[in-house]
Amino acid sequence: MTNFKITLSELDTPVKVLFTGYLTTVAIGYIFALIQILFTHGMADGKFGLSIDDIVYSYYGNRSGTVLEKKLTGSMKDKATEQENFKIMQWVRDGADEDEFTNLKIDKIIDKKCVMCHNEGASGIPDFTQYENIEEVTKEDEGATFSSLTRVSHIHLFGISFIFMFVGLIFSFSTTASSQYKSIAIGMPYAFLIVDILSWWLTKLHPMFASLIMIAGAGMGASFAFMWIISIKEMWFINNPWFCEPNSPCQRALKVISGFSLNSLAFIGGKLRREFFPKMFALIKDGFSWLYNKMK
Repeated sequence: MTNFKITLSELDTPVKVLFTGYLTTVAIGYIFALIQILFTHGMADGKFGLSIDDIVYSYYGNRSGTVLEKKLTGSMKDKATEQENFKIMQWVRDGADEDEFTNLKIDKIIDKKCVMCHNEGASGIPDFTQYENIEEVTKEDEGATFSSLTRVSHIHLFGISFIFMFVGLIFSFSTTASSQYKSIAIGMPYAFLIVDILSWWLTKLHPMFASLIMIAGAGMGASFAFMWIISIKEMWFINNPWFCEPNSPCQRALKVISGFSLNSLAFIGGKLRREFFPKMFALIKDGFSWLYNKMK
């Protein structure tokens, strides 16, 4: 029985266009997802750029302040003037009295600057047309709620796993890497995705797990970038006379770059296997031990 094998470089042009269109669209979506993270989680500590503090404040919460204060010094900082933000925060720190809410004209600021988005028609954010909802965000900031984590977790697990399934399927037709390396590259994003989601829940319980979220996110990004580059390279830049003549210096340079990428993947994989994963599993084990002791 003859083995029939499809390779990316031998695909018909329409199929290459189909695969390239998908990979390009997903890559642009990935970039916008990173930008969205910078403007949401990345502003949790009031400073632009993602840090460990941002992760802790987003999932565990800033237990030294309230939800409203965190938003007014972070992602909602530019929605009102500095004086208005200070006035609201001072009201919160003075006890968030309902009578003072009207006397200090906090209600006017909320109606003018917040209700345009925070209304009864909005989804996923509190309705500030009701005082009870405003009162809720003047309480201690405990980060993401368990209900929101449940909702976001299942959306990410379903959605991102489908993205990596098709990216991995396209990459599986490549010939640059051996079957062993391809298997590692295809499996890594799923492992990092599970670690990422698990880390959200662990960070909600204790801030020491926040670094796992950043590591898992970086691992997913590196896996995606590797599979994307190899797939595009083999479809359009290998054995294509319009770009590089076979056995030309250009072709040899591409092979050197590919070899370097594979060696880098092998080095990173070895580091992960020998150093990162043992530490990660030890950290998770310590976390569950801590959680078990807290529940006793």
